[in-house]
Amino acid sequence: MASLKVEIVDAKTQRIVTTLENISPEDTVFNLKYAIHQQKSKLYPDRQALRLEPKGKALKEEQRVKELNLPTKGAQLYFRDLGPQIGWQTVFLIEYAGPLFIYPLFWLRPSIIYGSKASEPMAQVVNIACLAWSFHYAKRLFETVFIHRFSHGTMPQFNVVKNSSYYWGFCAFVSYFVNHPLYTPPAFGAVQVYAGLAGFIVRILVTAFNYSINCS
Repeated sequence: MASLKVEIVDAKTQRIVTTLENISPEDTVFNLKYAIHQQKSKLYPDRQALRLEPKGKALKEEQRVKELNLPTKGAQLYFRDLGPQIGWQTVFLIEYAGPLFIYPLFWLRPSIIYGSKASEPMAQVVNIACLAWSFHYAKRLFETVFIHRFSHGTMPQFNVVKNSSYYWGFCAFVSYFVNHPLYTPPAFGAVQVYAGLAGFIVRILVTAFNYSINCS
């Protein structure tokens, strides 16, 4: 199979985005995306979706040109701009950093939030809750940076706002009431508090043990 000339057509407007010359049958879809990026610098590969039809499925990056059954003349692929992208690791760092820093702001009981009652004594369980919460999200950040492995997959930048709003908003909701001056400690007192804390610690130890087994 000889080299091909492939027109890249916008799936929405049907306008030609660019034309790729001397495409080898052994080239992959990723090679095509990279070639487009060389001609259109803002269209980096993760921002592109290439299809055989305007509304078809996006082609996998590892697929080779020879597998696409393109005609030797008049070959076309349809292009969709996915918009600015962001890596999954960065997404998780943003999601988890919010709860780590938002919760202590309520724990400090600023008068702008709680008014004149902000200076009232704080129950010990409130301090324990803050430590457990902070440790949990600090652990998640640590795992994101040093343990979890991420593919080169990305997501649209705007979706970060939607994803983060859940973590950040839920954190604000929980921390507002747990740290509220009118917060009432658990009905069974210290027994209930320390039983919950023990369960939290056991879960952490089990997770660490499971990780050590998988790494051995």
